Amino acid sequence: MDDFCELSGAMDGVLLDVLGDAAQVDGKPARGIFAAPWLQPQFGRLKTAIVEPQLSMRDADAVGIVKGAAVVVDGLAYEVVGIEPDGTGWMRLILRPC
Repeated sequence: MDDFCELSGAMDGVLLDVLGDAAQVDGKPARGIFAAPWLQPQFGRLKTAIVEPQLSMRDADAVGIVKGAAVVVDGLAYEVVGIEPDGTGWMRLILRPC
């Protein structure tokens, strides 16, 4: 693995295995990083500007996910209302509670 993209992809996989949240997207298992404003996510001492729940996933894991998809995280149901690539190989699914 000499290629930076390959190394980065391997690192992302480990990150999700260790720190990721289990989810289901349209009934299929998925892993991502879940954030919700009521959990008051912080970066160090600063509060983040998250105003809606979101699930961040690798681009490759988000292929085929469309607006309206059903997402379940920690037993709570959401609907995908937005899909935002961040330009780093990750995709943010913007969610609305059902």
